[in-house]
Amino acid sequence: MSNKIRILYIDDYELDRELVKDALEKEHMGFKVTEASNRQEFEALLKTSEFDAVLSDFNIAGFEGLQVLEAVRAHNPKIPVIIVTGTGSEEIAVKAMQQGASDYVIKRPKHILKLPQTILAAIEKKTLREQRKLAKEMLQYSEKQYRSLFNSIRDAILVVDTNRQIIDCNPAFIDLFGYSKKKILGKQTIIIYENKEEFRRMGSAIKDHMGDPGFLYPVRYQKENGSVFLGETNVFYMRDDEDTIVGFIGLIRDITERKRVEKEHEKLQEKLQQAQKMESVGRLAGGVAHDYNNALTTIMGYTELALMDADPKGPLHDDLNQILKAGRRATDITRQLLAFARKQTIAPVVLDLNETVESMLKMLRRLIGEDIDLVWMPGKDLGNVKMDPSQIDQILANLCVNARDAIEGVGKITIEMKKIFFDEDYCADHTGFIPGEFVLLAVSDNGCGMDKEILNNIFEPFFTTKPVDKGTGLGLSTVFGIVKQNNGFINVYSEPGKGTSIKIYLPQHEDETVEILKENTAKIPQGQGETILMVEDDLSILKLAEKMLKGLNYTVLIAGTPKGGIRLAKDHTGEIHLLVTDVIMPEMNGLELSKQLKLLYPDLKCIFMSGYTANAIAHHGVLDEGVHFVQKPFAKKDLASIVRKVLEE
Repeated sequence: MSNKIRILYIDDYELDRELVKDALEKEHMGFKVTEASNRQEFEALLKTSEFDAVLSDFNIAGFEGLQVLEAVRAHNPKIPVIIVTGTGSEEIAVKAMQQGASDYVIKRPKHILKLPQTILAAIEKKTLREQRKLAKEMLQYSEKQYRSLFNSIRDAILVVDTNRQIIDCNPAFIDLFGYSKKKILGKQTIIIYENKEEFRRMGSAIKDHMGDPGFLYPVRYQKENGSVFLGETNVFYMRDDEDTIVGFIGLIRDITERKRVEKEHEKLQEKLQQAQKMESVGRLAGGVAHDYNNALTTIMGYTELALMDADPKGPLHDDLNQILKAGRRATDITRQLLAFARKQTIAPVVLDLNETVESMLKMLRRLIGEDIDLVWMPGKDLGNVKMDPSQIDQILANLCVNARDAIEGVGKITIEMKKIFFDEDYCADHTGFIPGEFVLLAVSDNGCGMDKEILNNIFEPFFTTKPVDKGTGLGLSTVFGIVKQNNGFINVYSEPGKGTSIKIYLPQHEDETVEILKENTAKIPQGQGETILMVEDDLSILKLAEKMLKGLNYTVLIAGTPKGGIRLAKDHTGEIHLLVTDVIMPEMNGLELSKQLKLLYPDLKCIFMSGYTANAIAHHGVLDEGVHFVQKPFAKKDLASIVRKVLEE
């Protein structure tokens, strides 16, 4: 027989029903939710099934939340009703509570997280009210009425005298503790406590609350079979006509499940706070990315041009190389921050991970050095994944560098691939796991390992155990962001002195793989005199790109605003072959500009560029499939290659 809490939930919006149902069933497993989308379904279910609580949206087409309250009250006033709505109105909350609602919850993630606890509290509040009412009435009813009520209450009831000897108990008590009534009557209550200390604590509490009508107290009880549980006991004093205490009534409830749910809620709350902290860093990264990338484009671009003019054997050439090296380092840091924030601009394709990883082994062996053995264990019948190949590079480079740094002297790093399937039962017992088929990418080492304190912080950006000049603390946070951006999940297993294994699970993808063209060492492609219109609101980048493109043998028209670009296009007498434009500018964005210019030049080809993050670019419709895009900062070779590629399509 299931002991799950039965919930009837009415809401005419399917996505909201799924959100609430997932929060109750998938995250907590202690609830069984039955859904209704309209009045007819709701009333039919209410009549034919038993429920412990009712959840209701406040605004339902043809059947609002207050009518739900009336229907439940008419059917069974003991069932608590909780209003769950997207309208955070204080007026609605007051109105609902005045009409008899037990509580009011807003449909936002942080409030939905509290829903299990709210439901348990509402049920407990209703039950406690009924219990107190019954406890008071038991002394007034006739024996027949008293016995009927006494036997029907679902909580265990124990009646004892002033010596704490048992004089009565109800069937629920027998079911909970396992003793027969014959065996328990006349015994002192010490036999139902876990130990003498628990028995003594309850005795002290009874003395301390003598002046009160009753009190609530948590106690560890022991059943006849020896099993122990945490019970919550409502103790009421029995008094005679002269107000002398003649005994006690205890209503006992097993709160083990409730405490489990509360503990789980605390864990989820911690995860939410961690996610919010991570999101704050992500917003910061996204906020600075545009201006930072624009500045890097100018610094690196002009440095490249200066290098071409400098004497290769002179001191200036070395100085410029150091500037370029620092610029690339800064670009990597920005890229890692954006990867962590899941705002990195990506171009996902379907990949065979075996092939992709194998093509990187030579580079990885150079990265970790000769003293460390790199073991490659490809998987069989893996299936494919869909993600940006450069992100695989980032993941493996970061993990292998971390593994290398954890090994003193000689050691071993193992890269392993495997196909794996998780069912719902497995995921219910393993927090963070998701049902489905996955490709496992594991990187393990036999290095120094990590303790629990370090493990709790490894994915936080800028957290590092390395010396100041040896790491930025962005490696694992980058990996974390990439995995989450691709709908995967990650687990870390580590013990001090025994090594670390980082396991990444990526969803399988059924489409066929595409061939990844590796970067070649060919010369920078030159133009053939084609005319390019360049529109960019950052003057330094505009001048830099103009200089680069002219040096590549293109005719270049430049404009600092979209309207200026349109005027140039209208006044130009010849052909314009290509538009290179920033995405986000005053007056209009790059996509709108390209549409207007295509009215003048129907065959015009377009390249979009931006220093903004992926979500900001996507918002402007640029990251659609087949659209050409270059991320700032870019090198001369990057710009030359994409311009030539687009012109030759």
